[in-house]
Amino acid sequence: MKLYFTRHGKTEWNQELRFQGMSGDSPLLPTSYEEIKLLGQTVKEVPFKKIFSSTSPRARKTAEGINQELERPVEIIYTDELKELGLGKLEGQSIAEMRETYGQELEHMRYQLDRYNPEIFQGEPIEQAISRISSVVKSAVDKGDGPYLFVGHGASLTAAIQSLSGKELGELRSMGGLKNNSLSILEMTEDGEEQSYTLKLWNDDSFLL
Repeated sequence: MKLYFTRHGKTEWNQELRFQGMSGDSPLLPTSYEEIKLLGQTVKEVPFKKIFSSTSPRARKTAEGINQELERPVEIIYTDELKELGLGKLEGQSIAEMRETYGQELEHMRYQLDRYNPEIFQGEPIEQAISRISSVVKSAVDKGDGPYLFVGHGASLTAAIQSLSGKELGELRSMGGLKNNSLSILEMTEDGEEQSYTLKLWNDDSFLL
């Protein structure tokens, strides 16, 4: 079974280099709607059974835009479990300014998640974000009638996809973070009661060029 993943379209805060996180949100850029359309056209023939989307408006609008392009539009399931990593005091703040105060932890968040400790700015542990997203994916897989599309966010979705593919915590950022409107694919296979996930495509945005 193939599982498709995308990060929401680029937003005003992405452009302004501000943290969004779990509770923060900003409007999609006008150019993002065309990119969402291109992504939808790229996967329009995939016979999705359902789309699962974060409840954040930037993700909801992305999921809805993709669905409009599908040859067979499907039900969209909205869930808080697919939200972005909670960033506490960082949300809405300038990334450059926050690096001056929380430089070491932000470096760990970007490159060494095994050393990431967000307590200082009241953020969410990365393990918790991985667990909630993985639970949505595995619950969908257990129904056995994919393929599915999951629409989420950069930091949390990067970590969850790489974790599902078998990487350890310290390796989850080794291939970089997800770009807006990129496409990644995991393939789930079963051996008896054992499920495994193989990364078939990572962070592809070639269709946007």
